[in-house]
Amino acid sequence: MENVLGLLRVRVQRGVNLASRDAGGSDAYVVLRMGDQKLKTSVKKNSLNPEWNDDLTLCITDPIQPLKLEVYDKDTFTPDDIMGDAELDIQPFMDAVKMDLAGIPNVARITTVTPSRQNCLADDSHISRKDGTVAQDVVLRLRNVESGEVELQLLWVNTPRAQDIQ
Repeated sequence: MENVLGLLRVRVQRGVNLASRDAGGSDAYVVLRMGDQKLKTSVKKNSLNPEWNDDLTLCITDPIQPLKLEVYDKDTFTPDDIMGDAELDIQPFMDAVKMDLAGIPNVARITTVTPSRQNCLADDSHISRKDGTVAQDVVLRLRNVESGEVELQLLWVNTPRAQDIQ
């Protein structure tokens, strides 16, 4: 692949107060999309507050594309119901990845992204240095639905660049 910058590990931690789509509770799962990449979490049965803790890894290329998230209710005999969607601009995260972190303490806040009309953040999102890499804790408020949030953690995974491999 050309212009590969590295890997982004997205831990889909949990859903909070998701909208009900079935009488007995929803069987929720998350789909992450970035460009042509599409990854899916496991399905959590009968829960409006599911705990996934699933790690999904995306290949990050230049130009940087937004991370798109959709929550669905798994159905057996009918198409799955959408339970909301959200989008996250990862450019601030990538700006932190590109910084020289040599002088920054191992557990230190690099920057904070605040909620605005241009993003789906439910609260301030801190980008930090953790264990020698860049991490970001994110709470996304779902759009196009009555209620719901999804909690994520982004973690940068360094990879050797093609030009560095001899």
